[in-house]
Amino acid sequence: QVQLVESGGGLVQPGGSLRLSCAASGRTFSSYAMGWFRQAPGKEREFLAAISGSGSSTHHKDFVKGRFTIPRDNAKNTVYLQMNSLKPDDTAVYYCAAYQWSTGWALGRGYDYWGQGTQVTVSS
Repeated sequence: QVQLVESGGGLVQPGGSLRLSCAASGRTFSSYAMGWFRQAPGKEREFLAAISGSGSSTHHKDFVKGRFTIPRDNAKNTVYLQMNSLKPDDTAVYYCAAYQWSTGWALGRGYDYWGQGTQVTVSS
C-alpha cells in the first residue's frame, strides 16, 4: 500500500507558476507510475499527466501540454506537478495518484491510491 500526501497548493495570480509536490510512503515508490488529476467545483475529475515508475516516460493531456510538467524524484519518493502560465480555469483541487501496473498508466484510469488533494486558486 502507498500513502500519498500533496502539498504546494495556494493562491496564485494569472500567468503565475506553482509547483505541487506529492510525497509517497509505503512500498517501493519506483514501482508505481504516478499521475496528477484535478477537480473543479461542479465538474468531474480530470486527468492531467502521468509518469512511469522509472521516470523515463511521461504523458500529458493536450490542454496542459507546454504549461504543466510532471517530474519525479525516486530518491525522495516524490512526484511533482510544475504548473506555468496558470489561468483562472486551472482553479481546482489537485490530486496525485499511484498506479501499480506496468502498462495502462497513461490512460488516466484505474489508479489505485490517492492523496487527499491540495487546493489551487488562480485569481487576481
